[in-house]
Amino acid sequence: MNEIDLTSPTMPAAPAVEAPPLGARASVVREQLLRKLTYAVGKDPFVARRYDWLLAASHVVRDAIIDRWIASTRETYRSGRKRVYYLSLEFLIGRLFRDAASNLDLLEPLREALASFGVALDDIAEIEPDAALGNGGLGRLAACFIESMATVGIPAMGYGIRYEHGLFRQEIVDGRQVEVPEDWLSHGNPWEFERREAAYEIGFGGAVEGREDWDGATKPTWKPAERVIAVAYDTPIVGWKGKSVTTLRLWAARAIDPMRLEAFNQGDHLGAVTERMRAESISRVLYPADSTPAGQELRLRQEFFFTSASLQDLLRRHVQQFGDVRSLPEHAAVQLNDTHPAIAVAELIRLLVDVHGLSWEEAATLTRETISYTNHTLLPEALETWPVHLMERLLPRHMQIIYAINARLLADARRLPGADDAFIAAVSLIDESNGRRVRMGNLAFIGSHKVNGVSALHTALMKETVFAPLARLHPDRIVNKTNGITPRRWLFQANPGLTALIRETIGDRFMEDATALSDLARHADDASLQEAFAAVKQANKQRLAALIGERTGVRVDPSALFDVQVKRIHEYKRQLLNILEAVALYDAIRADPDRFPVPRVKVFAGKAAASYWRAKLIIRLINDVARVVNADPAVQGKLKIVFLPNYNVSLAERIIPAADLSEQISTAGMEASGTGNMKLALNGAITIGTLDGANVEIRDLVGAENIIIFGLCAEEVTALRARGYDPRATIEATAALKDALEAIAQGLFSPDEPGRYGELVGSLYGGDHFMVAADFAAYAEAQRQVDRLWQDQVTWRRKAILNTAHVGWFSSDRTVREYAEEIWRVRPRVSPDLQS
Repeated sequence: MNEIDLTSPTMPAAPAVEAPPLGARASVVREQLLRKLTYAVGKDPFVARRYDWLLAASHVVRDAIIDRWIASTRETYRSGRKRVYYLSLEFLIGRLFRDAASNLDLLEPLREALASFGVALDDIAEIEPDAALGNGGLGRLAACFIESMATVGIPAMGYGIRYEHGLFRQEIVDGRQVEVPEDWLSHGNPWEFERREAAYEIGFGGAVEGREDWDGATKPTWKPAERVIAVAYDTPIVGWKGKSVTTLRLWAARAIDPMRLEAFNQGDHLGAVTERMRAESISRVLYPADSTPAGQELRLRQEFFFTSASLQDLLRRHVQQFGDVRSLPEHAAVQLNDTHPAIAVAELIRLLVDVHGLSWEEAATLTRETISYTNHTLLPEALETWPVHLMERLLPRHMQIIYAINARLLADARRLPGADDAFIAAVSLIDESNGRRVRMGNLAFIGSHKVNGVSALHTALMKETVFAPLARLHPDRIVNKTNGITPRRWLFQANPGLTALIRETIGDRFMEDATALSDLARHADDASLQEAFAAVKQANKQRLAALIGERTGVRVDPSALFDVQVKRIHEYKRQLLNILEAVALYDAIRADPDRFPVPRVKVFAGKAAASYWRAKLIIRLINDVARVVNADPAVQGKLKIVFLPNYNVSLAERIIPAADLSEQISTAGMEASGTGNMKLALNGAITIGTLDGANVEIRDLVGAENIIIFGLCAEEVTALRARGYDPRATIEATAALKDALEAIAQGLFSPDEPGRYGELVGSLYGGDHFMVAADFAAYAEAQRQVDRLWQDQVTWRRKAILNTAHVGWFSSDRTVREYAEEIWRVRPRVSPDLQS
């Protein structure tokens, strides 16, 4: 591809491919399916197994994508259109077979064709492994964005790491989280294409030497002590109805020399491959534990590895097409998804100065005009910092550049009126108060032309908290871009029953423009729609109940209220508040079962970081409480608690359509946005939550009467901390909470180890940083409000329908159009008017 002039009008046409067209008849697809099974998989249909059929069907879909992929790429080159490069350490794309087939309108023809061979499409789709390329909302957002960019026609390429094992697979053993490798590539990956020509050297360590240039000036030259190769693997991501296809390019790390043959021949068989193992460890696992110096170094190596490879790749492509790197901002927009790729600021300057020969001023200006940065957190500990000594050892040239950026930054800061020492220290890229660390969030901010938050509340708080000093220096740099989700995956595919009902009620326009879901609102009082809506939900709950029984052995009643909290396990997300209220409810039910007529199934799922021991302890507490509650006949089936292991995209697709109640209960001011709240509301779940993240915008869209808000708001949390919060007094004054904590502390749920949760309980009495005790009473009362509402099913169903109707605005199509217009300055190929 690199030897062909893609901009030439005389470029040869794409070769003909035997691929089924959009909406192909089942007979055409059946023929293609048999050919792929025979010639690509090498199997006779009489002996083919489920995975063989999945592979053959995936190849049929892939063939239908490829010609559109090539056409999309050629159109971008021919038109010279600006392209978006989305850098993210995570891309939680999930399974691709059903997603791609649905977007190409091939799902039903494939289903019929497979059935003619006695194969059920749903059976083979279930065995496709989830790509283990992400952890939670950050990675899923990136996946939604790359699909939406294809749907609305924004030329784009996603850049990440091709993790061999990715995030761990979670098993629950005796209630504890156990991490085991996720071997998602063990049977190969039919969706990816290795690009051996797209390989780049990535350096680490060494020293920076001075060299005399042609004009006599001394210029720095980085001489890395270690080099690895980044090899590209491309996955096509097809948009709705195949209108356009974007590329997800993932980098795998390889050693320059796979083996030291001399060492091997001398009998040092392990030592001979040490360098290879060290290199390949970079792309082995997502988020290696960074509690040790070695773990920290590996995390930094990962981040620089994929960032450098991506920037080298896009610069190579730009120079090939446009010749001069000085026009980079006109043709490329680089988006940093959180702080993980923040080193891109220093690396792009390095490449422009050291490799392409630009002056410092030119390089710094081009970098800032090209890069923009999305912040995803207000937690200071989540804004990455790296020890200066580690950066100087591993990336010495970049540390020089960071010092140079900082010198100019501090000089600008000192010119501001009232710039005192505290302000200068807060603005600096180097944190001098904590062992000298490089603030990557500050680096990303100062090296970007726009910095965006991901909900209205989050963006406002960014200006007041983590980036307040930098916002004072650059008041127009921070903007808001509220997150979104793709309705193709989270409604059409995850909930086909609800999709069919909506189509029957309001037509198909919402499938092109999700905001058209609002047409459903005028039918919310229709009794027949309410009955049909409830029937769809009940069918989804029956499927989830079967899955719960299969995976946990717990039998649950599908007619009960399904109360769902599924997300990464973290103290600020407050799974602890949820399980404490469940313990209090358990006590109350045992004391007087007749007071609680609403049977409830509490569903938890999520992973805790491997080194986050308190989050892992919360998982264990949930499972310990579940074991006791589920076995107690005194509860009379009115409360069941389940923890579904190994939460991933595929499991989310099963849980979310079955949820009645959506738990979005983070400490106000700490959740940047959330996207699970959007997915659950879209599927007709009613939210119980704090005024945090995008819950604020959900309330504004669905109406305050159709969401259940409780607890302290962000301003009240700040004020309570400022005036001195006494959690002990709050606990002592809240009998239900005090009793629940005493039961846990005394070992009621851990009789084999009575003191197991002593420290966890003590953390609430001693500080309660996440306001669990402060919000407990309000949360418990909100849950009783849920019970009362559930008993009025006509009102509940109406509210659920209105939630689905009013959250179409949260489509990631809307979000990327806002990025395109206000940050990237890219024109979508497919306009909203054409889509509608």
